[in-house]
Amino acid sequence: MKASIGIKPADLQAVSTELSKLLADEFILYTKTRNAHWNVESPDFHAMHIFFEQQYEALDEVMDSVAERIRQLGHYSPGTLASFLSLTHLTEKTGQRNDSMDFIRELLTDHENIIIFIRENINKFADKYGDAGTSDFITGLMEEHEKMAWMLRAHLK
Repeated sequence: MKASIGIKPADLQAVSTELSKLLADEFILYTKTRNAHWNVESPDFHAMHIFFEQQYEALDEVMDSVAERIRQLGHYSPGTLASFLSLTHLTEKTGQRNDSMDFIRELLTDHENIIIFIRENINKFADKYGDAGTSDFITGLMEEHEKMAWMLRAHLK
């Protein structure tokens, strides 16, 4: 049954499509953060192992909330690796060292790219598609990514 929440079906589809892209980005970032947790090698190994774990646990909650928001809008969330790879804006680097600073720089770039993507959609969701709820929802997600980016950035000083 389709959602009847005062937003045109075409607008719900448009918002869900953008949220699907965000979900893909979140999944890729989650996976890259897990990789950092598993494979970091540096003198600060123990601290970074715990730090990356805290970050991927937060991203797990973000992913779930984005997928559930898509469902609340009456659409299905992407849930396969192929769909995530086709929708994401992020890339995977290969051949990097497993140094904590390399991981931090890459993860920071990804968080900042997600922040920009979210920021570009906040007003569009509210003004163009009449979905103030999703606009508010992604504003909260942006704030979470800003905090996580700050924590990564603080390691680079």
